[in-house]
Amino acid sequence: MAIETETELEKTWAGYKKSGKQSDRDELIVYYAPLVKYVASRVAAGLPQTVDQSDLVSYGMFGLIDAITKFDPERGFKFETYAIARIKGAVLDELRSIDWVPRSVRSKAKSVERAMAKLEARLHRAPTDEEIAAELDLTSQQLAGLYKQISSLGVVALDEMLSFNSGESLTFGDTLADRRDGPGRTYERVEMRQLLAEAINKMNEREKIVLTLYYYENLTLADIGKVLNVTESRVCQIHTKAVLQLRTLLASGDRELA
Repeated sequence: MAIETETELEKTWAGYKKSGKQSDRDELIVYYAPLVKYVASRVAAGLPQTVDQSDLVSYGMFGLIDAITKFDPERGFKFETYAIARIKGAVLDELRSIDWVPRSVRSKAKSVERAMAKLEARLHRAPTDEEIAAELDLTSQQLAGLYKQISSLGVVALDEMLSFNSGESLTFGDTLADRRDGPGRTYERVEMRQLLAEAINKMNEREKIVLTLYYYENLTLADIGKVLNVTESRVCQIHTKAVLQLRTLLASGDRELA
């Protein structure tokens, strides 16, 4: 019988955690299945069209099942918050395991990152597309094509925020199981957030807007295109450049601290 009310949902959770009945677990899987489609659509937005979204959904279902099995209601997190992190993790793990990104694309991404780091050090600001293209001895059109190829590497770890109807706001890192890291790990997490904020503030306005709308407001690339009055393809390029810049800026920050 399908779950239709909060009372039925709570009863099913209580029954499953008490007895581990397969029927209760199956009802929970069906109820939370839309979360998998949501995560799959978000991941697919940064991947080539050749990647079938239905495959991502299949990968994500394993994450959902794992989340239902391991979720502890006593920890105080909403299940949706916990499950989204598990689902996305399952999808990205599977993508990494099949290594679907050609080595040549990874090499090109590294070359762009090196060019960005070199220009950042020389100019003391985020470089423009024109400056990056000149550094790589490419035309603007060639650089745009390169961004499109690199966008398929869209499995980059950002401190992505999750927002829910309850008003709760957490990062994926907040939803992970408590590993008792102690005050040192807590400090590192706070410092990383500060570094991310500082790195984003060094970017051009358009890159800031894209990152904010995509990771904080959960808009799709198509929706962001409408806001900025540009094509979805152009938003994808801006997003790719912004993520590469983040990686470059954070890496340079690590080197300064070393």
